[in-house]
Amino acid sequence: MSIYDYKIKTTSGFTKSMERYRGKVVLIVNTATKCGFTPQLEDLQRMQKKYEDQGLQILGFPSNQFAEQEPLQDGEIETFCAMNFGVNFPLFKKVDVRDADAHPLFTYLTEQAPFKGFNLEHPTGKLLKAMLDERYPHYMEGDSIKWNFTKFLIDRNGEVVQRFESTTEPIDMEEEVHALLK
Repeated sequence: MSIYDYKIKTTSGFTKSMERYRGKVVLIVNTATKCGFTPQLEDLQRMQKKYEDQGLQILGFPSNQFAEQEPLQDGEIETFCAMNFGVNFPLFKKVDVRDADAHPLFTYLTEQAPFKGFNLEHPTGKLLKAMLDERYPHYMEGDSIKWNFTKFLIDRNGEVVQRFESTTEPIDMEEEVHALLK
C-alpha cells in the first residue's frame, strides 16, 4: 500500500484520488486555524513556494479534534489561511485524524510512521506534553496523532518516510524534504 490507495474530499465535496500526487514529494499536515502552531502555515507556504518546481506538494487537512481549535467551516478555513498566511497549497475537507472515525489515510500514516515523542527543546514542547498528560492523557497512548500540525513526509513513490510532530518547525524539516527532491 501507499498513499495513492486513498481518496480524499476537497472543500467543495469532490472526491479525489491521492494518485494525482504520484511522483511528487508530499508533506501531509493536519491543520487548525486557532492553534498555537497555526503560524507554521506561513513557513509551510514558504517551503511550498521554494520547492514546488522541484516536485514538492504540501497538503493540509484541517481537523477540529484538538481542543476545538478548528471552528471554521471548510471554505472559511481556506480564506483564513490565504489571507493570514498566504497559503495556496491545497486544503481539504475537515477530517478526523485520530480515534475510531479517523480518515483511513491518517490511520495508514500513523501505522507507517509511529509516534516517537515531542521535541522537548521546542519552546512549547514541554508545555504541550504536560497539557496532554493532564487534560488528554488518552491522546498519548499508541501512535495516533497527538495534536495539530503533525506532519508526514512522503517520497515520490507514495511511501511514508518520516513523521514530524507539532513541535518540529517546518524550517527544521527542510533538509529531509530537500534530500527527497534530489
